This record gives sequence, C-alpha cells and structure tokens, in this order.
Amino acid sequence: MNPLLEKSEENYGAIAFEKIKTGDFIPALGEVIKESRDSVNEIKKSNLNPSFVNTIEKLERIESRVDFINSVFFNLYAVHSDEKMKDVAKEVASLSVDFFNDLKLDEKIFEKVNKVYKEGESLALSIEQKTLLEKYYKNFVRNGALLNDDGKQKLRNIDKKLAGISIEFGNHILDETNSFELILKEKDDLRGLPESLLEASSLAAKEKGYGEGSFLITLDYPSYFPFMTYSEKRDLREKLFKVYMSRCFKDGKNDNRGLVKDLSRLRYERATLLGYKTHAEFVLEERMAKDPHQVDDLIKTLIKHAKPVGERELKELKDFAQGLDGLNDFQTWDYAYYSEKLKKKKFNIDDEVLKPYFKLENVLEGIFEIVNRLYGLVYRPLESISTYHKDVKIYEVSDEKGVHVGLFYADFFPRKGKRGGAWMTNLKGQYKEEGKDYRPHVAIVCNFTKPTETKPSLLNFNEVLTLFHEFGHSLHGILADSQYESLSGANVYWDFVELPSQIFENWAYEKESLDIFAKHYLTGEKIPFEIIKKIKESSNFHEGRNTLRQVSFSLLDMAWHNRDPSLISDIGQFEEEIFETTSLVPHVNGTNISCAFSHIFNGGYSAGYYSYKWAEILDADAFEVFKEKGIFNKDVASSFKANILSKGGAEHPMILYKRFRGQGPVADALLRRGGLLNPKN
Repeated sequence: MNPLLEKSEENYGAIAFEKIKTGDFIPALGEVIKESRDSVNEIKKSNLNPSFVNTIEKLERIESRVDFINSVFFNLYAVHSDEKMKDVAKEVASLSVDFFNDLKLDEKIFEKVNKVYKEGESLALSIEQKTLLEKYYKNFVRNGALLNDDGKQKLRNIDKKLAGISIEFGNHILDETNSFELILKEKDDLRGLPESLLEASSLAAKEKGYGEGSFLITLDYPSYFPFMTYSEKRDLREKLFKVYMSRCFKDGKNDNRGLVKDLSRLRYERATLLGYKTHAEFVLEERMAKDPHQVDDLIKTLIKHAKPVGERELKELKDFAQGLDGLNDFQTWDYAYYSEKLKKKKFNIDDEVLKPYFKLENVLEGIFEIVNRLYGLVYRPLESISTYHKDVKIYEVSDEKGVHVGLFYADFFPRKGKRGGAWMTNLKGQYKEEGKDYRPHVAIVCNFTKPTETKPSLLNFNEVLTLFHEFGHSLHGILADSQYESLSGANVYWDFVELPSQIFENWAYEKESLDIFAKHYLTGEKIPFEIIKKIKESSNFHEGRNTLRQVSFSLLDMAWHNRDPSLISDIGQFEEEIFETTSLVPHVNGTNISCAFSHIFNGGYSAGYYSYKWAEILDADAFEVFKEKGIFNKDVASSFKANILSKGGAEHPMILYKRFRGQGPVADALLRRGGLLNPKN
C-alpha cells in the first residue's frame, strides 16, 4: 500500500518517512483527489437540506485529505529536494490547483454553502462553527464562485500559472545559492575570520573534496553572515556581497526578473477579476490591517521615528570606520564588519565571545525548560521514529499530567537541497473528530552552523533569537485546541501569525531565562551577569537602521502588490525609487532584492511583509504584561495560552488579543522598546 495513504496509530501516528519515495506522491494525490471528488459529488447529489454538518463539515474533511498530501510533499521539497522532486512539484501543484478550482467554482456546491451561510444567524452554532462557516463562504467567493463561466476559466488559468511560476522562482534561488563557492587558500584571505568559521569552512571544503588547507565559503547564512561580519579582506566582502545580492538578477537559466513580473501581474489580474483594485486590497481584506491605507500609515509612522535615528547611527558608524581604518567611501558590504566592531567597542560585547555560552543543544534544552515553566509542556526525545534525514531530531510533547500533546521535529543544519532561512511548519494539523482529539506534528527548520570535529554547534545571539522565534511558532501549533483543522494552530490572519513567535523572543533577553541555558559548553559556567547586562544594553543597537531595513522590505512588497505592476519595466530602477525614503547607503549597481525575495514571491507574505512589524507592536504591548507580573507568571502564561496559543483562528484575532490584554495594542510599546520614541539627539 502507498505509505502516504496508510493510517496507523503506531508511533503517535507519525509520518512513515522511511517508507515514502518520491514516486509515491502523484499516485497518492491522484487517489485522494479521486475519492474527494466522489465525496463532493455525494454532497451535490444529496436531497437533504444543506446544513452545517452535511455541507461545511464534510467539505472541511474533504479538503484536509488533499491538503495533507500537499503538506507532506512541499515540506519535504523545502528540506530534502532533488531534481526528481522538482519535476514532481509542478505536477503536484497542477493537480491540486485543478482540484481546488473545480471545488470552489462548482455552482451546485456553492449554492449549498450559500444556503447554509444565509441561514447562519438562525442556526445553533458555536463561535468556532460560525467562524468556519464564514471562512468557507468567503473562500468560495474569493476564489471565483460569483464569476461567470468566462471569468471562472480565466481564474483557473491564472491559478495554474501562478502555482508553476512560484515553484520555478524558488528553484532558481536554491540553484543559484548552491552553485556559488568561494575557495580560500591564502593565509591573507583568512584575516579576521573567527576560529569557528575557519573550522566549519575547512570541514565544508573537505566534504566537497577540496585539498588540505582549503576553506569553503558559501551563500548559506552560517557561512555568508560571519564572513561579512569578520573578514578583514574588504575586496572579498565586496565580492561576496555582490554575488549574494545579485542572485537571480542576471541573464542565465536562474534569472527571476521575468518571473517577478509574471507573478505580480497575474496576482493583479486575479484580484481585478474578482472585483478588487489591487492584489494588496484582496489580501488585506482578510487581515487585521484591513486595507492598504492602514499598512501605509504603519510604514510612515515607523519611518518617521526610525529615519532620523538611522541617519545618526550611520554617521557614527562612518566616523568610526574613518577613524579606525581611514575609510572614506563607506559601502553596504562594510556595514556588518564595522557595526560589529563598534558594538564591541560601545558595549564590550562580541558574538564570538558569546557563542561558547550558546551551544545549540543547551539552548534547546533551555527552551524546553522555559515552556515547561510557562505552559507545563514536557519534551522527550524519541529515537525509535524515523525522520526524513539523519540530522532531524524528534520529540514527544506531553503536558504536566503526562497526556500526549503532539510531536515536535527539529531540523537545524544546512545541506544540499534544503532551502535557506528558518521556518515552522505543520506536518499534521490538530483537529477533533468523533470524540477524538488528533494532536499536531510540528517542525521547525533552521540553518545553523553544523558541529565540527572539535566543536558542537555554537550559536551567535541572532541565531538564538531565530531559534526562540521559530519555537514560538511551534507553540502556536503544538498547543492548538480547535475543532477544525483549517482554524487550528497557526491558521490565523497573516498579520497575527507572528505574535506567538515574536513575543517568545523576549525570553532570550531576560536574566531568568539566560540563567537556565546560557552556560559555557566546556566549563559549564553560567553566563556572567555582566554579559547578560550587555546583551540587554545592546539590544537596541542600530535599531533605527534595522527598523528601516524591515520597513523597506514592506515598502517593496506593497509597491509590487498595491498597483498595476504591468507599468513596471525596469525592476532595478523600480527598486531604487522605492528605497529612496528608507535607504541610508548608496545603491550598488547589479544588486536587487525582488529577484530573491522568497517571502513574497515563493511564500505566503505577498502584501503581507508588513506583518512582522505589525506583530511586533502586538508582542511589545503583550510582553509588558509579563514584565509587569513576572516573565514566568503562571496566570499570565495561562491566559496567553488560553486566549492566543490554543485558539488558532477560531475567533477574530483582535477579539482574542483584547481578551488577553484587556485592551487593543498600543504602538508606543514597540517604539518605546526600540528606543525610537522621542530618542535623544
């Protein structure tokens, strides 16, 4: 039997990755789609009066079966891809788009959904059922149910093209990233590089078959970022920066310029076909921000407060670089190098000195302890269950009483065929059916430095924050307590989804937390209080510039999606114009963000990148409650769990937030935390 279709309660129902082969996906998806179509036809042919149970709930179960095969495939595709999977990806996407379009554009099915929706107020439905009913009605309408036959066919064609182009866009970035290698052999080229990077790059060179004394630098974050931060060879920093920032922005098989235009144009056409002015207007209808004007107001507010601070920060940094090395032509590839040196001078803090206190295993165990204190969760490693790669670890999660809560997968190291970046994902969603609570299986995926022959994986502080961030997402998934899978866990408004992740980052800065996990990997010595103090003091270092950087990405996202993109001819020039209000350093010719902007062109963040800053307002405001009453206060944690983490999308996020906070979010909390509210001149 196809392993993707097997249902087993063994090993907590874990996916049998060891049995799954690439060739299993198309047959499994084909079979599930056939059975799902039969179930849809049953609904259509039924003479029963359409009801919430026989229509909405049944559709929910039907869609979840197709979603499961998609989820397993695309999760594997992101972390364990090869040429064979690239071919399969297009077919999986095509089959799925056809199925969901056939469903959402079926007049008889929509007729039944619409009938239940119109009777909604008179039905004895729970709050979550009302939310699901509204969601289904809107999904049908927003996916073309009200279009005429010609419009429906246009929508089908657009959706099919979008699915294929998005996959191609991501493939190009992965190929471009994997294809670059910088081999260093001369001692002079290694100046400034920390021992940790030298050891890791030496091991990487050895694994690739390069000779003794070779060092391999790649575009993967654990290699690229420390090189840009510590290398004294300015010419090599420039070279690496230009290669990284020009990915898919040049002639060749991986050129994404045409794909960017196609994706944005097709999204615009789809939105206007459905009666919206722009793709941004279409997306934001289902967001807390509601419309592009609110996003624009947020961006303008942040620029107003961050720009003058960022300009002062850059002037100080330029003066520092000039005084230190006589540098008179400060460029973007100098930023990480000199800001690290300035940070060290101002706060006497150095990431390389911090790293021995942040052994990956210790940080993870510390996080387990933190969530145990907050939410009573217990994580137990499981050796008996297979995963999709030997580097992946799996844990059973239970509550204080030993009741099973879910499975947690941890995939931490870069490898060929694995996408860069960090993310959390559901392998199996949580839902309840026939009296049984089906618990979630969640994974967090990162790209940290691999252990070497002499050292474990040691994290810099930004990587510690990344781990806390993704773990916060995983809590949203693992603590889910919903009736319906499509409303469970992180299935919430996109500008609310970052709240659980970003609020959890706050614990990485607190002494009570750091005392739990920050200990020297050789001596076991706890991180000294002086260093904790410096971490806190330096937390706002260059916050003006960092805010402007995030805001610039939001501006670019909205620029692509809140207008007719067919008017954009030159992508490079277009970006330069967009970044005029946020840029602090001159643009580097030949570099580009859009062509490798996976979040908006290969992820779920189109017209939604602003949500990081939106959620920061929520998290800064919400964490003030923890600060006031204690970061491990059980009552506050219980309230956050009950009203935010466990509720998923069962109710509107603002209702859930106010239930926890007692009021709406206050933007000043973010500006205050970042030192941007009335900063000193």
